[in-house]
Amino acid sequence: MTLLDPDLSTLDSALARAEAGERIGIDDAEALLAATGGALDRLLDAAARVRDAGLDAIGRAGVMTYSRKVFIPLTTLCRDRCHYCIFVDTPGQLLKQHKPTYMSREQVLAVARQGQALGCKEALLTLGDRPEDRWPEARAWLDEHGYGSTLEYVADMARAITAETGLLPHLNPGIMTAAELAMLRPVAPSMGVMLETTSRRLYEEPGQVHYGSPDKDPDVRLRLLEDAGRARVPFTTGILVGIGETLRDRAESLVALREIQERHGHLQEVIVQNFRAKPRTAMQDAPDADLTEYIAAVAVARLVMGPGMRIQVPPNLSDPQEFGLLVRAGADDWGGVSPLTADHVNPERPWPHLDDLARFTADAGFALRERLTAHPPYVTDAWLDPAIRRTTYALAGADGLAVVSDDGAVVAPIAERTEERAEAERPSPASAFARLLSRAASDPASLDDGEWERLLRAEGAELDALATTADDVRRYTVGEALTIVANRNIASTHFRRAPSAEPDTYDLAALEGIVRDAVELGLTEICVQGLLAPGEDAASYLDIARTVKHAAPEMHLHAFRPQDVADLADRAGLGLDGALAAMRRAGVDTVPGTGVKVLSERVRALVAPGDLEIDRWRENISAAHRAGFRSTSVLFYGHVETAAERIAHLRELLRIQRATGGFTEFVPIPLPEALGGGVPLVAQRAPLDEHRAMVAVSRLMLSGVISHIQIPWTRHGVPASIELLRAGGDDLGGTLLDGRVLPGAGVERGLELPLSRARDIARGLFRPFRQRSTTYGDVPARSGMTAVRTTGSSASAGIGETEGEF
Repeated sequence: MTLLDPDLSTLDSALARAEAGERIGIDDAEALLAATGGALDRLLDAAARVRDAGLDAIGRAGVMTYSRKVFIPLTTLCRDRCHYCIFVDTPGQLLKQHKPTYMSREQVLAVARQGQALGCKEALLTLGDRPEDRWPEARAWLDEHGYGSTLEYVADMARAITAETGLLPHLNPGIMTAAELAMLRPVAPSMGVMLETTSRRLYEEPGQVHYGSPDKDPDVRLRLLEDAGRARVPFTTGILVGIGETLRDRAESLVALREIQERHGHLQEVIVQNFRAKPRTAMQDAPDADLTEYIAAVAVARLVMGPGMRIQVPPNLSDPQEFGLLVRAGADDWGGVSPLTADHVNPERPWPHLDDLARFTADAGFALRERLTAHPPYVTDAWLDPAIRRTTYALAGADGLAVVSDDGAVVAPIAERTEERAEAERPSPASAFARLLSRAASDPASLDDGEWERLLRAEGAELDALATTADDVRRYTVGEALTIVANRNIASTHFRRAPSAEPDTYDLAALEGIVRDAVELGLTEICVQGLLAPGEDAASYLDIARTVKHAAPEMHLHAFRPQDVADLADRAGLGLDGALAAMRRAGVDTVPGTGVKVLSERVRALVAPGDLEIDRWRENISAAHRAGFRSTSVLFYGHVETAAERIAHLRELLRIQRATGGFTEFVPIPLPEALGGGVPLVAQRAPLDEHRAMVAVSRLMLSGVISHIQIPWTRHGVPASIELLRAGGDDLGGTLLDGRVLPGAGVERGLELPLSRARDIARGLFRPFRQRSTTYGDVPARSGMTAVRTTGSSASAGIGETEGEF
């Protein structure tokens, strides 16, 4: 919304009171929320001083916190109709997406157990408000499973999560009565509901964001906050900035929260969340919250709530370059961040990697510490129900933050042995295959090689169950978003130092034209790989990189396989570490993890004796990761390899990933028949079923370690790729546009998947679409193709994989 210039005298008076540490009322807050320029600088400085004083008072100077969590979307049905929400589905949409009405106990525990293995301590249960009041399908499911209400099911799942994994539930179930708060208090150390705004206009006027949503009545939400205070429930709440509210509304909302806190003391944190427009919503064309307004709202929240309140800002809803401003505005908590699951409410906004978040926090002058879902002042007998105390205290250090090991490493929760757990571990009447699938989904590390081979060979109904289970794991971990990067391939094999008449070759001058063309097309990545032609100087690898970066400094350069790096290291006399350092200086950002078929010397000798030796590939990719390069990982299957060799390959990728964390995705690639591929692992099994089994096992085996499973659409064609996206895949690789300059320079010439086509695929799957960066981050709005060529061969039988590997 457009702001009028504030009354400068009012703003100066309000700033003076803020700087003097005086109490901020509604009028002052409204004036401060409009601050810009120098006034905003003064506002931020005042807010930071208040925050720092509060941290000093609790002995935590210079520390920002976060909660390591898993996000469990128990149901996406809801009785409300918020105009900005993409989380909610209708029963019809659930059917089209093959999603359940409610997550089953097995699905809930599968996510919780994987989170436990990664050291998560919070299980965030989020769901729609009272779906049974609107949808007969929800009422029928609850009746069939013996629950009187959705909240009864929430309580049961919270108990199961704690008993089975030791994770602490944080409940975000919408509006609750006093009786329901009392029912849920023993199963969770904390709960939360966003106030969002006290604006009645947004609730009462037709066309406004909360119209038709009974649970968004501000009076109802304020009453819930009062009831939670009387029930002594540690509670998280906050405001949403940019949904059509006025500055007065924001000021009144913050002051209302302060008054509730002064009466009850139970508000453990206040979230200041910025609106982000989402496709397929009534507000899809509304502008995102203005950055200046948002930063001012964070600062005013700090000043209104005072030094003792934790002010949370969700890191995935802001760009990393904005983090320093958020910290300067008085924030001291990032909220829940997951190493496993997506933000299912904001699927288009991936979490920052925790290592990156720690680095960004350090850049802002703070250290990052893990906390529990209940903040330290609330990890006491005075606030926790006796039923949840023991589990909570087991995860708390002396300072009330999350316990860490002696060497500072993350500590995983441990479930207590209970009768409920013992009962769950007794053999079930389900088939042996069903039990194996359940273990693969919830505890993949527990399966031995023979069990994974058994899954790889699944057929018929068992294969359907395998694909469904893998897709559920995909849905409840990396989320529903279907992703793709806007890129093109360039083969370094075709480079010539001197201009040449050979077909498809290019020199440095032509390369500049190719890169500028890519920029004009809105591409964000150029992938370069392939051994230089005999006779070309090894230094040309670096010249290619420098030329790309000179022509387009912001272009992401994804370049040079381990075999190419080895060639540079050997022929240029640089050694491996020297070659990697030279690549970094030349502008290479990430590296392809291709150049290997299966990590087996037996297979290499039979299929690709010219490939890099397996030990050297392993050494090379690990060194690249240690040098700060992230990479893809691949497996070429369907030739001479055995099921055991496929599993050994995946285990080796897991070992490397646990040691380095460098793989961004895994790409299972069928070898073309022309190169000896197309050999089924199971005789007479249809090719599509061969691929479904490979994708599904990859999803299950790598889950929680390598997050993304890419479907190489150039090998499968679009129709088959869609089926594989239903078997656990979440990414389509790259658009692979040939471009208008030297289209023959791409090794997969004629095979293109424009963003518009990828978006159509996502729409047909009823999944959100996200154009990603090479490393699965967000892409700035200015990037992306506005007009692309859609001519060329159909993607039905490619000659190369997504990164151009033959």
